[in-house]
Amino acid sequence: MSYRGRVQGVGFRATCRSIARGYDISGWVRNEPDASVTLEAQGERDELTRFTQAVETRLMDNIADVTRTALACEELAGSGLEIRREGE
Repeated sequence: MSYRGRVQGVGFRATCRSIARGYDISGWVRNEPDASVTLEAQGERDELTRFTQAVETRLMDNIADVTRTALACEELAGSGLEIRREGE
C-alpha cells in the first residue's frame, strides 16, 4: 500500500509497527522520496483487512490517499512489521 498525505515526520511508521503487534502479520513500512509511505504486509486475508482498517482508522487525519496493490510477495522471515529506511 502507498499512503499519501501528512505521513512523514509524524510517527506514521512507528504507529504502523505498534498497531501490527496486535495482528498476525509480517512486513515492512518505509518513507519514500516522493513524501509517501509504502507499507507491505503479509498474512491471512482477514487479518490483513483488520490490520489495514486499524491503521487507516488510527491515522485517518494524516492520510489523503491510499493506493492498494496486490503483489507477488517475497517470503518474509519472522513476524511483525519492521521499519525500513528509504532505499532498503
